[in-house]
Amino acid sequence: MTTEYTRERNGVTSLDLKGLIREIPDFPQPGISFKDISTVIGNAEAFHYIIDEIAKHYRASRPEVVVGIESRGYILGAPLAYELKAGFILVRKPGKLPSAIEKIDYSLEYGVNSLEIHADAIRPGQKVLIVDDILATGGTVSATAELVRRLGGEIIGYAFLAELDALNGRGKLGDAPIVSLVHYDD
Repeated sequence: MTTEYTRERNGVTSLDLKGLIREIPDFPQPGISFKDISTVIGNAEAFHYIIDEIAKHYRASRPEVVVGIESRGYILGAPLAYELKAGFILVRKPGKLPSAIEKIDYSLEYGVNSLEIHADAIRPGQKVLIVDDILATGGTVSATAELVRRLGGEIIGYAFLAELDALNGRGKLGDAPIVSLVHYDD
C-alpha cells in the first residue's frame, strides 16, 4: 500500500481509515459531528481493507449468517457475508419486508423507532454476526440483537467500521466480541 492514508506501526503497514472518513460538523443538528463513510467506502483499497480486516476477526467463528442493519450496515454486511461464506439477512425499517415479520420498538435519544426482520430469516441455534457502519449509543444494534435472539439466533459477534467511544454503545451489547476498526474519543 502506498497512499497518503497508509501508516506503519511496528513494521506493519495499514490504512488510516479515520483519515478517510469525512466529518461534517453540526449535521444533522447543531453539536453533532456526522461521520460520513461514503469517502472511505468510495476508496477501493480502503473498502477491500475494511472487509478483509473484519473477516480476519470472525473467520474462525464461522458465522452462518451476517445481519446488516438498514441501510449502511448493508454496505459492509453483504460483502462481509460473501467473504465469510455466510448468508446475509436484512434488518429493515417498518413496512419494507413483504413476508411475516418480527418487530421491535426501541428508544432513541430523540424519540422512538422500530426495526423488522423476516420471522423465518434465522433458524434457532444459527451463528449470527451483526454488522453496522457506526456504533454510537447502541440503541439500534441492541434492538437488532433482541430480534436475533427472539428468532433463536446465537450472536457470535458485532462488527463496525467506527465506534464513538464516549457514547458507550458497547455497554448495551453483552459479552459477544465487538470489532470496531476506527475509534473516536469525542
